[in-house]
Formats: sequence, structure tokens, C-alpha cells
Amino acid sequence: MTGGRRRSGKTRRGSVWLGDTLTECAWAAARTRGTYLGAQFWRLARRIGKKKAAVAVGHSILVIAWHLLADDADYEDLGGEYFVKRDAERARARAISQLQALGYRVTLEEAA
Repeated sequence: MTGGRRRSGKTRRGSVWLGDTLTECAWAAARTRGTYLGAQFWRLARRIGKKKAAVAVGHSILVIAWHLLADDADYEDLGGEYFVKRDAERARARAISQLQALGYRVTLEEAA
């Protein structure tokens, strides 16, 4: 895995009510469309399942809250398209290979 060691997926001991609240907030964020947290939830849910994705998004909410309080900043949502735009070349290559696997010949040209 690039980026370093794989860490344990287990959550550590902490405030149960905070964990429950963050997970509930994550489920609410999953139902929003066009937001970073909603996109993160569905991206993770495909790979690891909905319940683990909810815990991961809850952790992201906690990290965001910590940074907002520590830096006295305003929250700016990155948007639902963040993960697609982040690595456009990889998304383009994946789409081409999927179409070729279905039997299509693909040629790309820049949109005007």
C-alpha cells in the first residue's frame, strides 16, 4: 500500500455518546447530495460497507470540527465532485478500460 503502513481499522476506546453522535451525523451526511462527506461515504461504502463507512465519515467530521476550532476557521465544503476531480487521469483511464472491456473502441478528444 502506498503512503505508508496499513493501520488497524479498530476504533479505540472513547466517549460512547460522542461516537454514536458522530456516526448518526455521518448517516445524515450520507443522505446529502453534492457534498464532500456524502461523496466520501458512498465511495467508502462500495469498498468496506456502509457501517464501516459511517464510522470513517464520523471520524472525518470529528477531524474537521477539531481543525475548525483549533484554527478558528470557517468550513468550506470541497464538493461532491472532489474525488473525481482529484485524479482525473485515473478516472479517465478507468472509464476507457471499462468501455473497452464491453467491446467498444474508444477515441477521446477535448471538449470545446
